[in-house]
Amino acid sequence: MRLRKPALIAIVVLAALLALAYTQRLYLLQYSLGWYTDIVNPRDPNRPVPWEAGPPTASQPPAQRPPNIIVIMADDLGINDVTTHGGGRTAEGVPTPHIDSIARDGVRFDQGYAGSAVCTVSRAALMTGRYPWRFGVEFTPTPGAMARVAGALYADPARIHPVVVDQEQASRSKDFNELGLPGAEQTVAELLKPRGYHTVHIGKWHLGSTPEMRPNKQGFDESLFMESGLYLPEKDARVVNSKQAFDPIDKFLWPNMRFGVSYNGGKWFEPSKYLTDYFTDEAVTAIQRNKHRPFFLFLAHWGVHTPLQASKADYDALPNIPDHRRRVYAAMVRSVDRSVGRVLQALKDEGLDDNTLVIFTSDNGAPGYIGIPDVNKPFRGWKLTMFQGGLRVPYAAKWPARMPAGQHYAQPISNIDILPTVLAAAGGELPTDRPIDGVNLLPFLQARPTATQAPRPLFWRDGPYRAVQDGSWKLISAERPKKQWLFDLQRDPTEQRNLAADQPLQLARLQALMTAHHASMPPPLWPSFIEMPISIDKTLDQKPLPQDEYTYWYN
Repeated sequence: MRLRKPALIAIVVLAALLALAYTQRLYLLQYSLGWYTDIVNPRDPNRPVPWEAGPPTASQPPAQRPPNIIVIMADDLGINDVTTHGGGRTAEGVPTPHIDSIARDGVRFDQGYAGSAVCTVSRAALMTGRYPWRFGVEFTPTPGAMARVAGALYADPARIHPVVVDQEQASRSKDFNELGLPGAEQTVAELLKPRGYHTVHIGKWHLGSTPEMRPNKQGFDESLFMESGLYLPEKDARVVNSKQAFDPIDKFLWPNMRFGVSYNGGKWFEPSKYLTDYFTDEAVTAIQRNKHRPFFLFLAHWGVHTPLQASKADYDALPNIPDHRRRVYAAMVRSVDRSVGRVLQALKDEGLDDNTLVIFTSDNGAPGYIGIPDVNKPFRGWKLTMFQGGLRVPYAAKWPARMPAGQHYAQPISNIDILPTVLAAAGGELPTDRPIDGVNLLPFLQARPTATQAPRPLFWRDGPYRAVQDGSWKLISAERPKKQWLFDLQRDPTEQRNLAADQPLQLARLQALMTAHHASMPPPLWPSFIEMPISIDKTLDQKPLPQDEYTYWYN
């Protein structure tokens, strides 16, 4: 039976389109998440956030109320980005005086550790006071679209160690939005509410995006939720961009991230300005609206996470930095520090400074994939590694009414300690139906300390890639490569000398601690399907050599 000419033409055209789609399949997959977002979540123009108003007058003066509590968490901020800890940007004209002031007016934690070397797990530790693998949060959620293009994005002939992608596991994984903090967990916000706190979340969440996992169902009365990942639209006249052609993650972010937020789970809309400044404006407003009642504010900045985007005003203020990428990054650090200053000033303006506990930290160390070598100096490693560069983060707190200024706290502390400390400050009680791994630090930070923090091990876990630190000794254990690193941090704080072969007794002791800790942990709530090699001592744009030390991150 002969085909009519129009039908034949249609078949030829369809075949041509299918052939074109096949040849452009990587492009289509790489951009598909962004296109899907545009269809499902179109952004409205900016509109005012209808923050709830607290009482028009105070029933008690601030000094007689439970303290206000503010936790400010930067994203991927390296310890050397903060002057107090290192000062890597100071020589470039970007000191961090406002972050530094928290340490000066309160306590600098000399050994402040993230709960994990990556976002979600670290944030889950902060929210619950527990090691997140106790409730199955072990890996940071990854969009399935990332798995579909990861093999091609990471197909670099110069790569010595392969990226391993389990496409079958990826296909079985739940939707990205369904991966996060289980509703059965009790967050710091939930535990503060019985004490009369109004609870506010602003910024990044990364603990699940279903209605049951969003902040409003996890104890927060109000949430200004970062829905995607641009600081401003790419072509906006108010932004300066830096794209890293050597970074596969960067290649995925630019086509798929959008500029949008939502309030209390409503429709997406665009912020009014550069994202860090916008979140700061709204944080100041939330403080003003709640000045007559105790409040808990979790200000979770996206800065300085990629994509690297600076406000043009901050970029223009740094003409002395010749390298474009470093200039954009320094401008982003500048905006985060300015944000801290504006929040602190708002507390002073409202007469709340004395009786407000302010904590500043970062969710993990800075990544090597931005190509800036000194972000975690002097420590080895990056975000995604268990070396000090991935775990040691800026940590400072102040509460003028209760904590003397100028303290240096030498003992290791971690994200798991925030919930017990904050809850004690508010006069609350810890849950008794589950293990709480963190400790209340307040007794050790008062004018006349009533106790000394007892020694304890700290643990980190990412699939078979794990670490334990006990006293001055630290063990990192990896399956890919199958290797153990043992360090005496007292003598070797930058982890230069592996003592695994020289200290069998210490090695065995820490191995036993690690085995005992992980023996009763449940399986992860979702699987890892990407195994990615990370150079320990080189940024992603530096040429790898066979003798370079490396480790693998599981996600």
